[in-house]
Amino acid sequence: MRTYRELFGAPEFRPLFLTSTLKVAASTVSGLALGTLVYGATGSPLLAALSMFGPSLAQVVGATLLLSAADRLAPRAALTGLGLLFGVGTAAQAVPGLPVWGVFAIVLTLGVAASVGGGVTYGLLNEILAREGFLLGRSVMNMSVGLMQVCGYAVGGVLVSALSPRGGLMVGAVLYLGSAVVARCGLSARTARAVGRVSARESWRGNVVLLSSRPRRYVYLALWVPNGLIVGCESMFVPYSPEHAGLLFAFAALGMLVGDTVAGRFVPQGWRRRLDAPLRLLLAAPYLVFALDPGLSVAAVAVTLASIGFAATLLLQDRLMALTPDELSGHALGLHSAGMLTMQGVGAALAGTVAQVTSPATAMAVMAGLSVAVTVVLARGLRNPSPHPNPSPNPNPNPNPKPKPNPSTPLPAPTPPTATPPATPPTAP
Repeated sequence: MRTYRELFGAPEFRPLFLTSTLKVAASTVSGLALGTLVYGATGSPLLAALSMFGPSLAQVVGATLLLSAADRLAPRAALTGLGLLFGVGTAAQAVPGLPVWGVFAIVLTLGVAASVGGGVTYGLLNEILAREGFLLGRSVMNMSVGLMQVCGYAVGGVLVSALSPRGGLMVGAVLYLGSAVVARCGLSARTARAVGRVSARESWRGNVVLLSSRPRRYVYLALWVPNGLIVGCESMFVPYSPEHAGLLFAFAALGMLVGDTVAGRFVPQGWRRRLDAPLRLLLAAPYLVFALDPGLSVAAVAVTLASIGFAATLLLQDRLMALTPDELSGHALGLHSAGMLTMQGVGAALAGTVAQVTSPATAMAVMAGLSVAVTVVLARGLRNPSPHPNPSPNPNPNPNPKPKPNPSTPLPAPTPPTATPPATPPTAP
């Protein structure tokens, strides 16, 4: 699968793509509106950053307690339910007179639920597409994120100015509800990829299996940490330039769109491992210019160039899938998503803390320096992965599991399944 025509001809890809696109548009519009609302009410860079990226901090709770749901829930029902939950929660944040602590209670609740969404979405993508089509499909999904963020931040800025931050939140709520409708009507009623009940114990066992392999650990760290620190830079856009924050976010999304397009469509297989480290350096280095407190035009150029480096995530996801058996694909991608978003929340909190005692521009430069340092430290482990990951049992696999072969990194043999009948998919709401 090498062309976009073939990709969009794959059954169910289009409704999954549209569901994801509506969710990104909703989170973009509502996130900018909420950050503006909180910053206007408190004047605190830290609280503004946490209101936009605080849900990411809650991902670590979801990854510990709920991540086994990514492979144990029927995808259509899960995506429909999450769309409804986020629509109602976003609308609740727009209620006049809601105290700041109430806003953050909703933010954290939605963050815990969101930890399941990434695993369900990208686990389903892995089911829908053939192995050779996953990178192209993931690239197109990332491109939609970039495009929707360009449009969403531009439109969100207009909505915040023309209506109000609360008006922007209501538009976001409608978009979330639209994603639920598309998921319910467009996706087929597939059964879950794995059997067994959703529990904290099973979530933790799956995490242990995935992190027991040294190559996968390094890939996860490279996916989580440099990305999260640079999102800490982005969390400073509102305090850095309240009037032009939407513009900076749009330029960041434009750079991400360019990077994902090139990486997903034009980078040959042999170059993928060679380019992920340079792209992670590109992700951070341009933000160092903020140490000089640049004007808006220089800041926009730096942000655009840096965001091209987000394409490293796409290349690292492809490597992660090559190291992961099919029955754990949703859990593996959910762990990636949850860990990445958690680190984004940590990055936002750290950047906000630095900005409280220095300035937003200084905080961005500090976060960029840390990201460069982490990329350099991880370079050796990613360049020379261990050929023998630590063996671990595979928790509750599907009957007749089919792990993906990988000559350089053999995976542990799965434990023979018990005679458990296939789970009946829950009725979609």
